[in-house]
Amino acid sequence: MKVFVTGGTGFIGGHVVSKLRARGDEIVALARDPAKATRMREAGCEIADGDISDRARLAKSMEGVDAVIHGAAIYEVGIPAGRRPAMRKANVEGTENVLGAALDAGVAKALYISTIAAFGNTNGEVVDESFEHRGAFTSYYEETKVEAHQVALRLIGEGLPCVIVQPGGVYGPEDHSQIGNQIKLFNAGKMPFMTFPDLGFNLVHVEDAADGVLLALDSGKVGEKFVLGGEMATMGQLISTFAGIVGKKPPRRTLPPFLIKLGVPFGPVIGPLMGFPPNLRELVSSADGVTFFASHDKAVRELGYAPRSLEQGLRDTLAAEGRLDS
Repeated sequence: MKVFVTGGTGFIGGHVVSKLRARGDEIVALARDPAKATRMREAGCEIADGDISDRARLAKSMEGVDAVIHGAAIYEVGIPAGRRPAMRKANVEGTENVLGAALDAGVAKALYISTIAAFGNTNGEVVDESFEHRGAFTSYYEETKVEAHQVALRLIGEGLPCVIVQPGGVYGPEDHSQIGNQIKLFNAGKMPFMTFPDLGFNLVHVEDAADGVLLALDSGKVGEKFVLGGEMATMGQLISTFAGIVGKKPPRRTLPPFLIKLGVPFGPVIGPLMGFPPNLRELVSSADGVTFFASHDKAVRELGYAPRSLEQGLRDTLAAEGRLDS
C-alpha cells in the first residue's frame, strides 16, 4: 500500500511511519522542513516538500496513493495568546486542507488522528466515542482540536472515506509533552511537590497508539471513531507507578492550584522555572479537577487493539531509553 502521511516527524507520526515501512508500505511523507525529514528519508520514504496550507498542492502530492494519514498538529497547552493563530492554522485549517485534498484526490481511505481532548473535560466520567463536547474549553489546543474534529466529520459527510482515531495521553521514549516532562522532572529529583495529582487521562504508550492507527487504517469502517488508550490513571497514579519502578518515593505534598494562580501574572518567567508553560492561567484551567477519561473498548472489540498496562509501558519506556536497571 502507498500512504501519504502528514506529521511524520512528530511523536506519534514518527512511530506510524516506522511501522508502515516495517510492513513494506510505501510512504509519501509531507515535510515543510527537509532537514527534519532525515530519519524518514533514511527509512526509504519519498519526501514531498510543502506544508499543510496549500490544498491544491496537497492533492497533487496525493495522486496515486492508496491512503492518507493526517497527523500533523501543534500539541501544546499553556501557550501565550500570540501563538494562537499559528496553532489554529495548523490544527484547524491544516485539517481542512489535508482531508479536503484527500477528498479532491479521490483517495480510497483516509485516517485522521484526533484526540480524546476533543471530548473536553469529562468530569470523572468515562465516556465513549458517542460523547460530544459539553461547553467550556479547558485550553486553546482543546478548542482547535474540537473544531478540527468537526471538520473531519463534515468532510466524511461530504463523501470522504475517513476513519478517526482519538489517542489518549500518549507517553513513551523521547516524549516532550507535559506528561513526559513531569516524568523527567520526578526522575531527576526536581519534583518536591505534586501538581494537579487528580488530572486524569487514558494513558497510552506511543507504540500502542501507532499500532491502533494501523489497525484503524486497515480495518476501521468509514465514518467510525476509535479511542486509542491504554490505562486510565491520574497524574498522581502515574508518578506513583513510575516511582515504584525506579525505587523512589513520590512527593508527599501537593502544590495547591491557588498558589499557581497567584503566579499567573509572572507566568512567562516562573513557568519555565517550574517546568510549566508560560500561560499559567490556561495550565490551571486544563488541569485543575480535569479528566480526559475515555474507554478504548470499541477499538479492542472491533479492531483487535491490545494496549499494554501503564506499568509495562513505563518499564518499556525506561528500557528503550537505557534507563531501566536490570
